[in-house]
Amino acid sequence: MADTLLIDLFKQLGSIAVQLAKQEINLLVGVDEEVQKLRGKLGMIKAMLDDAEERHAVKLRTEKFWLEQLQNQYYEMDDILDTWNTARIRAEIEKEEGKPADTNAPVVVKKKVCSFIPSPSCCFNLPLRHDVGHMIRKLNEKLDMIFKDKATYGIDFNRQPDVVERPTTTSFVDVSQIFGRNSYRDDPLKNMLGVGSLEETNSYCVISLVGLGGIGKTTLAQLAYNHHDVQAHFQKRMWICVSDPFDQCNVAKAIIKEVDPDHGPLNDTNLQTLLSKIHDLIKHKKYFLVLDDVWTEDFQKWEPFKIALKNDVQGSRILVTTRKQRAAEVMGSVLTINLKVLSDEDCWSIFSKIAFSNEEQLKYLEDIGRKLASKCKGLPLAAKTLGSLMQNKRSTEQWNNILDSHMWELEDIEKGLLAPLLLSYYELPSTMRRCFSSCAVFPKDHLFSRDQLLFHWMAQGYIESKANMELEDIVEEYFEKLAMRSFFQDFREYDYAYARILSFKMHDIVHDFAQFMTKNESFEIDGDKKLEIDCQSARHLRLEISKEMQCLESIYHAKSLRTLFLLSRERDYEFDMLLSNSFHHFKCLRTLILDCPIKKLPDAIENLIHLRGLFICDNVGRVEFPETFCNLCNLQTLKIESCNELPQGMSKLINLRHLSFHDRFYWNNVVFPKGIGKLIGLRRLSEFNIGNKKDREGCKLGELKNLNQLRGTLIINRMENVVNVDEAHNAQLKDKIHLRGLALMFHEPEGRMENDRMENDVKVLTALELPPNLQRLTIRGHEGNTIYPNLPTLGQLPFLEVLDIGGLDNVKKVGDEFLGIEDSKNKKDYGIIFPNLKSLRFLWMRNWEEWIGMGGTGEEEEENDNGIVTNPITMPRLQSLTIEGCHRLKSLPNYLLTAPLLKKLVIYRSRLLQERYQRGTGENWHKISHISNIMLDGKVVQIDGEPQFYSKTSNQQNEFGSEISDKDDVGAGSAECVVDERVEVDNDEGPEICDADR
Repeated sequence: MADTLLIDLFKQLGSIAVQLAKQEINLLVGVDEEVQKLRGKLGMIKAMLDDAEERHAVKLRTEKFWLEQLQNQYYEMDDILDTWNTARIRAEIEKEEGKPADTNAPVVVKKKVCSFIPSPSCCFNLPLRHDVGHMIRKLNEKLDMIFKDKATYGIDFNRQPDVVERPTTTSFVDVSQIFGRNSYRDDPLKNMLGVGSLEETNSYCVISLVGLGGIGKTTLAQLAYNHHDVQAHFQKRMWICVSDPFDQCNVAKAIIKEVDPDHGPLNDTNLQTLLSKIHDLIKHKKYFLVLDDVWTEDFQKWEPFKIALKNDVQGSRILVTTRKQRAAEVMGSVLTINLKVLSDEDCWSIFSKIAFSNEEQLKYLEDIGRKLASKCKGLPLAAKTLGSLMQNKRSTEQWNNILDSHMWELEDIEKGLLAPLLLSYYELPSTMRRCFSSCAVFPKDHLFSRDQLLFHWMAQGYIESKANMELEDIVEEYFEKLAMRSFFQDFREYDYAYARILSFKMHDIVHDFAQFMTKNESFEIDGDKKLEIDCQSARHLRLEISKEMQCLESIYHAKSLRTLFLLSRERDYEFDMLLSNSFHHFKCLRTLILDCPIKKLPDAIENLIHLRGLFICDNVGRVEFPETFCNLCNLQTLKIESCNELPQGMSKLINLRHLSFHDRFYWNNVVFPKGIGKLIGLRRLSEFNIGNKKDREGCKLGELKNLNQLRGTLIINRMENVVNVDEAHNAQLKDKIHLRGLALMFHEPEGRMENDRMENDVKVLTALELPPNLQRLTIRGHEGNTIYPNLPTLGQLPFLEVLDIGGLDNVKKVGDEFLGIEDSKNKKDYGIIFPNLKSLRFLWMRNWEEWIGMGGTGEEEEENDNGIVTNPITMPRLQSLTIEGCHRLKSLPNYLLTAPLLKKLVIYRSRLLQERYQRGTGENWHKISHISNIMLDGKVVQIDGEPQFYSKTSNQQNEFGSEISDKDDVGAGSAECVVDERVEVDNDEGPEICDADR
């Protein structure tokens, strides 16, 4: 049928050569089959590229050039396939738009490549099929040429792979050449000698030194091994260079030889026999065993040794050095020491001792030398390598040239400094190698947003899907493995409930290494530096704009860019023109990061049909979106600092998985359009704003109905705009089983009478059915006269760990309803109330006067006739209690203050409570004196159970915050609660949410 229609169509074209017409017909009809073949070729080429890298098979320049050509074709193939699939998605969206409007009906795109069947949309499909067909034909011709070249030049990747040399370490060390590390020498040494914090519970304890390659783990182990106290303390010392792979028999033989140097030849390959010999040899000895350079994460390989090394003598020590946190865990470490970098002065000492042979050289080269030493960023191996490099260079010009160079551009640097990093790099699977090397596009000393980097990896297509696993879970796994291998550092944790890494940095040398591994693909152009970019191979570009920068026309030839990171602090630069030109030329972009002061995205953004990740940073400000933005149907992540409103056609972004905002203001007033509920693929929605009647109706709460894949934390703003209780039912929050955090935010009344508002707020909260797996809940500003009308459900949430309630000005009294107890005579029927709650906060409840204990008045608790408390178990895991801005509250119930795990109490700007519980003068100080950490009125009065007395200038580091000083206003920031990625800071005017990263 298709053949007939196409032939008829071409007959109408008049006198076109018959042969050419047949070729075109065959091309159009066969596109579907060619697309499928192309998919197969893409997979084959990817496997070939990965295999060549993993085998380190590239030897000659011809081989390298050939692989670069193949890599370029891989990208081109991927772009063609994505173009085809994008057209299919757009056709489905257009078809869906032709149906009667239903704002809550999701757009469903079939998960297959559609065949060409002539239809009313034929005119749209024909040009596409023609273009794709020709692109595939040209691509196949290029591939044929590339593979012919492989045969012509005799390129062979099937030879034996290179083995990356892993240096064998020994216990010998020249102590006079060691600088710094004094703090690291003492603690491990004390623990090794049995005078540290380790408890002697086994015959031996494992201590691990973990850190980046070249940071000095082996050197510290050598220092400990050769220390005279260690030599005297242990009956036997053993040094084993384990390296990779972890060969059990070889390791066992090495231990035997160390214990008994006179032992004869060890030809036995039976592990059981070897381990038995080890056990017999150390049976009555207190030993010190160093296992240097451990890589294995397989606990089964170490398990037999754990048993064989046990004996009847306590106090033995095993010291492990490794780059991998997981390896330390596998070895059963009871103490893990993460090595930090050296000081600049220590680096200078190492560098100068190697680089200078006499004092005269030191005089005129010291200034440059110190700058070079600081370039090492505290890495001892870098200082040694650079020092060796400079030994034979004596002119200031030579030294300045090296100072101005990238580390990876220096001669012999790969063999010296980068060699340890290459070992770690090649140990990674190919997908993680690409994730790591993609960090090269970010500047040095960049504070990475964890989520932004992970979503960038997703946008680039680096994440391989796995059955029954979400992409977000897989990419989290990638990040954790890279972090545990010491590729990242300076981790910053802002999550109040969990130690979740939200930002981090990369060591400069590691960044240099990432640049080295991507030097033909990743480029950076900073300010007024000369534009140097290989337009054919460039895939990732960071461009920093300055006023002095010359014409940018040359970069537009890099049409295959997949990442563009555009940044500038210039306020009067023509960014509109720059962006418009960029969007016309860089049509292959997968990731776009904008960190420059623009006001509006140009209409041409719709050209970026392959775009997966758009990150608009703080420097941009409130950006305006054109409606053409909604044509980016492949977009997965949209991360915005702030904007006034989202475009009306947002529902067309059917592949959107993450939509998040970072606004400076407490109330993010971005207007959400109708139809947002169609985006059923959303996994992350940081905030959802309910529309009001002023401008247009906007979103209703019911739009959340079908967004059941949401995870993380959701902030729902403008809850006061829910005027129909049915909307609360329609939201179906109970079906959001992946949500872990929820914030319900009410704003000031707008137009309605206060009594009406009070009644409505209560009805809305009563109608909401909370997600069952919540761990964090925040409620702000509702006008009801009770804490929460649906608390029976709340108190029974099995996973709730953080509860944060504030701004409820109509609440005067809190009683059993807070615990969800409706019948005070049958409390024992309620089981455990708030079984997992760890943190409880009440903020700015200005009219709150009474908090009644269970069934009693004031602080009394109910007892039966025998004097036994009959109350249910309440908050057995509560650790932190904060009361702030509750000026009229008189007392706290005993069931809170006697919670068995309560260790932190903060009372701030709550005058009556502060007086009643004040140390020394308060009538109820005895009721809280057992709590280990107490802050009253912004002053720390007790830490770890010890009283604190402050002078006017005293400062102290403690668990209440990074630093607490004796100032009247210090407490406002001390009691902080994080809602996902935001920190809440309270002030006189009430709570304010701000970006934690600031």
